[in-house]
Amino acid sequence: MRRPISTFGFGVVDLKLRLALRVVALAAICFFLAAICMLIADDRFQRSQMEAIAEVVGKGLELQLEQFSWVRLENTRFPDLELVASPFLLPGLCIEYRAAADATSQRFFCSGTRSAHAPKVFATLYRWFRRDSEVVRPITFGKRVRGFAVVSVDTTSLIEQSWNDMGRLLAVIAVTLTALCGLIYVAVERLLRPTRIIVSGLEALSASDFSTRLPKFDLAELSSIRTVFNSLAETLERTVAERNALTQRLIAVQDEERLVLSRELHDEFAQSLTAIGAMAASVAHTAKSELPALLPECRGISRATAQMMDTLRGALVRLRPPDIAELGLTASLQSLVADWNSRTRGTPIYEINVAGSIDDLPIAFGTNLYRIVQEAVTNAAKHANAQHVVVRVQSHDRTAADGGPKRSEVELLVEDDGIGFASSAKSGMGLVGMRERVAALDGRMSFETRDSKGTRLRAVVPLPSAKREAVA
Repeated sequence: MRRPISTFGFGVVDLKLRLALRVVALAAICFFLAAICMLIADDRFQRSQMEAIAEVVGKGLELQLEQFSWVRLENTRFPDLELVASPFLLPGLCIEYRAAADATSQRFFCSGTRSAHAPKVFATLYRWFRRDSEVVRPITFGKRVRGFAVVSVDTTSLIEQSWNDMGRLLAVIAVTLTALCGLIYVAVERLLRPTRIIVSGLEALSASDFSTRLPKFDLAELSSIRTVFNSLAETLERTVAERNALTQRLIAVQDEERLVLSRELHDEFAQSLTAIGAMAASVAHTAKSELPALLPECRGISRATAQMMDTLRGALVRLRPPDIAELGLTASLQSLVADWNSRTRGTPIYEINVAGSIDDLPIAFGTNLYRIVQEAVTNAAKHANAQHVVVRVQSHDRTAADGGPKRSEVELLVEDDGIGFASSAKSGMGLVGMRERVAALDGRMSFETRDSKGTRLRAVVPLPSAKREAVA
């Protein structure tokens, strides 16, 4: 048993939506990587900026030491951090002077910090990529280290600044991503329009319309599908045409054999039965006067001969249908149903309803319809164990699904209220013969059976071209 191709756990998803979702997922990954790169770059930039500020502050403090050594004023104090740090009014920036002996530590200048608005996840991620938060620059004077200039930035301020930058990046990515998904959806929608034509073609093939052909496509992949599809349709059309021709020939040969067999039975067997009946009557007449004891046996032979003659007449009717050219299809079908009612004597009851004109059909076409109904009624009589069998024959016009011209059809429907057929009966020779005849007429047949609820056989056959032209 062939297994279906795996879909790797995905259900049936529209291709446009799937591509859009994949683009969103890819964009999310790219945004995450871009955020990491941005955090690393931001850390390096902040570090270089702090080193530059520490260098400027260190040189300023060294200059203050030189000035202090030249001019000793009472109002002069060292270090004057506000003087050297006033140009750097960055949020969260702190400049500190530490003496070399670490005896004193002064922090004179700190800018205001920003309030925390960044998400905790971003803050945690930022701290993962954040290095030391301060830069130390030694202050030398007279070849001695007199102290250190320490520059640091409040982490909360750095996180807020990075989050603001990230928010702008996120807004740009969101707008770009929305536009990209829209363009992808529209582009894929346009590219997939030919697939609707392919699906329509496949549906037509499944409905046995093998004349369907796909048009040319711009895409090379769809052109390959078109080539294979049209080749398959041509092969199926040719194969079905050959099968129908063979089926029609087989049906014609079968009808010819039935006609020959019925003629032989009528000419040979019927005459023999007639002769037997006559001899039995003659023997009975002689026995009545000369040997009365043989009279019951003679009468038994006469009854058996009469029963065999009735059976033979029924077989002849089944082998050779009535002259449809003389009686018409409607009268022939009514005669068929009446014959079954006379045989069954009320159980089951056979009923026929004919709607539309079916008497001016071609002889071969009408004969095939008669045989289909005959076989369906015979199956119902043999297998259904029904109380009521209804035969409906209707000729009507049907509008094509694609908006094309109307199609004239004959619909046959045989229903019963019996016990239903077993699964083995569904593939019996009777149904096979009916399917062959319906297929030879380019029709379609369906057979439904439910236990204890009867069976329903439906065949729809298009009218032959000559009849369609007459109706038109």
